[in-house]
Amino acid sequence: MNEFVEKCNEIFRDTTELYHKYDSIDAVPEKLYPEGTIDDVLMRKNWIDAAQWHMEDIIRDPEINPVDALALKRRIDKSNQERTDLVEDIDTYFRELYKDVKPASDATINTESPAWAIDRLSILALKIYHMREETERKDASPEHVAKCGAKLSVLLEQQKDLSTAIGQLLDDISAGRKYMKVYRQMKMYNDADTNPVLYGKK
Repeated sequence: MNEFVEKCNEIFRDTTELYHKYDSIDAVPEKLYPEGTIDDVLMRKNWIDAAQWHMEDIIRDPEINPVDALALKRRIDKSNQERTDLVEDIDTYFRELYKDVKPASDATINTESPAWAIDRLSILALKIYHMREETERKDASPEHVAKCGAKLSVLLEQQKDLSTAIGQLLDDISAGRKYMKVYRQMKMYNDADTNPVLYGKK
């Protein structure tokens, strides 16, 4: 497996486990890596994913107070923006890393940037953690445990396949067989200049 992808999987696994030691959307993560390093960015990315995962669980409570639900929806929106910003930081890292690579004349572009593929790897780490939890529930029926065990096997296979594909993409970019192009996420609904509900109130 590509060394960088292996590091991603390790950081995402460790961060997911660390989050669940606190198991609170208000918890502040420990600093495991030096500020400004790619390892630190990857950890913060997965921490946000973990917190948002649980926010999405909470907001689906049918008994949730509507006022609390609205406040949580606002928080999820803010979290989504922070997540997007961190993905773009990861792409900035790759763009700097490969800035001196001259693409071959027949080099092709990928359907997504490396960072957005790594974003999916982070989410997979969370899916694997929570699906494994379901297979270990003592209060669940044997049928539930078996069904979740089958799903866990698929998720682990998906993680392996995605890791391989990302590794190949990074190897291809570093060798000039592919080139990366970054399109910034233009989330218009978060922008007071492009969301008519917001700029209409100015």
